[in-house]
Amino acid sequence: MAKKVVATLKTSTGKDWAKVIKAVKSPKTGAYSFKEEMVPVDKVQDYLAK
Repeated sequence: MAKKVVATLKTSTGKDWAKVIKAVKSPKTGAYSFKEEMVPVDKVQDYLAK
């Protein structure tokens, strides 16, 4: 299953964000879909570990 951080964004508050795209396999059909979410850079590894 491919996991990939696509872009890193910076805001004026100094908080760094990353757009994370994660492939998720459907239990019913077996097909893959993609889940996208904006996550703080320091929380990316925790998000991907779920």
